[in-house]
Amino acid sequence: LLIAGMTQGQAQPCVTNFSSAGVPMVSQITYKTWELTKKSQAAVLPIITRAIQADRDFMDIRTDKASGTITAVQEVTGSGRPQLLKVTTRKQPTGTRIDIAFTVQPGQMAPEAAVRSALCDFLRSAL
Repeated sequence: LLIAGMTQGQAQPCVTNFSSAGVPMVSQITYKTWELTKKSQAAVLPIITRAIQADRDFMDIRTDKASGTITAVQEVTGSGRPQLLKVTTRKQPTGTRIDIAFTVQPGQMAPEAAVRSALCDFLRSAL
């Protein structure tokens, strides 16, 4: 329980930074958030990649070290219309800013609370 309490406290910036844009079932919805870490981009990218792989809901996970990005797709609906996960890292004076976005296609839905939790879990892995 102590570890869970510490994790929730550390996740607050992610939860606070979370937003979504779009109209459910009418347009695409993009859920996004961001977090700052003291770790370098080079250290953050493989950590988040492993967290996404461990989730097992994503495929075609690609890491581009030169641009500091990770992309992955999720296709759980059987519709053949994948949902996109994109992580972008940017060097900051005291570490790295990590932005993460999950886009759901028009006509599809994803529970906001579940998406927020998953995105913050991925970011938390890099802190």
